[in-house]
Parts: sequence; structure tokens; C-alpha cells
Amino acid sequence: MGLLSRARVKSPWIVHFDCNSCNGCDIEVLAALTPMYDAERFGVVNMGNPKHADILVVTGSVNHRNLRVLRNIYSQMPAPKAVVAVGACACSGGIFQGSYNILGGIDKAIPVDVYVPGCSIKPEALLDGIIKATAVLNDKKAQERHREFLNTIMKNGGALPSETDNNEDQEEKLHD
Repeated sequence: MGLLSRARVKSPWIVHFDCNSCNGCDIEVLAALTPMYDAERFGVVNMGNPKHADILVVTGSVNHRNLRVLRNIYSQMPAPKAVVAVGACACSGGIFQGSYNILGGIDKAIPVDVYVPGCSIKPEALLDGIIKATAVLNDKKAQERHREFLNTIMKNGGALPSETDNNEDQEEKLHD
């Protein structure tokens, strides 16, 4: 293990993105980063720029409007990277599942490595999820999955092959 890999394992830099939620999990994410929970003892630093982050922490469910934004943030992150879905909405769609504009959990848009379920989550659970995500940074299979996903969406102009069919079907239903 090289020096850079060891440094990443010991100091994961995170970027947080809220897709669409009640903001309960967002409050808990911010609480986990306060001195009360001392996330910095694990080396966790919240970054404002995805180009410097190792771990993407996502709250809320994915809808049609934030799908491209989420994928854009994900694609800007350098390899190796990990994704943590935080809360019931991010894991499965939560209370918003079944709404006309909700696609579902984060795994409908990007590959997820760690799920932290709950409504709303506890800050300790988030810290545990981030620690588990640091192990993913050195997992070659997980990194290959992220690479394959990025290659797929780049070839299809930001959409997965199955989504282009679904979007055309939805547009036809709207016009009928």
C-alpha cells in the first residue's frame, strides 16, 4: 500500500449532497461533523468541492431534476471513490417512494457502496458508514464497478441505456 493510499484510508474527505428530502438526515450529517462527535479524530473532513473528495455522502431520494446534478458531482470525484447513501430516502426512496417524480434511492442513479438506513439517522451511524466506506477506497472490485459505471454514462451522454427508453415512454405519456 502506497503512501497516498494510506493517507486516504486514514483521512477520508467527504462531500455531502442532498437530493430531495425532509432535511432530517441533513441535520444529522451536519451534527456528525460538529466537535461533539469529533469526526476529525477519524480524519473526516467535509469538502465543498467534489474534485477533492474521496467519499460522496448523499441524503434524500433521486428525482428527475437532480439526477444529472448527482451524476455530475459523482463524475467529478477522482478515483478511488466511495458513495454512502444516508437515510431511508437515499437507501430506498423512503416516504417519497411511489411519487410521480421520484426514481427511488440513490442506487437508481449511481453505484452505492455503503447504506446507512434510518429516518432520521444517528450521527454515530453516519460515522460508522464513513469508516466502512474508507475500506471501499482500497477495494479493487468496487473501484472497477465505479469505472464501468462512468464509462457507461459517458458513452450514453449522461444516461444509462435503460433510462433513455424510460424517458421516451414518460414523454409519450405526458403528450397523450
